[in-house]
Amino acid sequence: MDQAKLPQRRSIRMEGYDYAQAGAYFITIRAHERRSLFGRIDAAEMRPNALGIIVEEEWYRSAQIRSTIALDAFVFMPNHLHGIVIITSDVEATGRSPARRQGPARGSLGSLVGSFKAAVTRRRAGAPAGEPLWQRNYYEHIIRGERELEQIREYVTLNPAQWASDRQNPDRTDGAKRVAVWDW
Repeated sequence: MDQAKLPQRRSIRMEGYDYAQAGAYFITIRAHERRSLFGRIDAAEMRPNALGIIVEEEWYRSAQIRSTIALDAFVFMPNHLHGIVIITSDVEATGRSPARRQGPARGSLGSLVGSFKAAVTRRRAGAPAGEPLWQRNYYEHIIRGERELEQIREYVTLNPAQWASDRQNPDRTDGAKRVAVWDW
């Protein structure tokens, strides 16, 4: 197919913002088609399956292999995960090399998410070849202050207890609309 005829994806990132600069970011990464792949919620606690354990291990490994990030509050659910990532210092040479014109810049939030998704995907066992594991993109929010950081930490921590009414819960039967702990 002619590249000129392909639909262009609209970026959901803040235009002109450098996602490799120091700061705190709240992210949500979803499983493909919001399938419950990572375990189940029981008594308001996440009970991971084998893939869920891999998700958790690779999340924590992300900070071990990247000296410029720190991980804050994190929770994974049956079909998504929430985490707060702190880029601790501006990353030098965040631009793309001439040979690499697409994809996230080295050291950026997008690079972290892409590497995390790839690591989990490589380690998953028993999945049919070519079957997607992750939703194509991810949600991010730039955290703009200590009060907001505390509210998001509370939201992340309470997430498993809210699963019964979570919009992302495919088994929800109450029809209730979830209300976030913070308001932006």
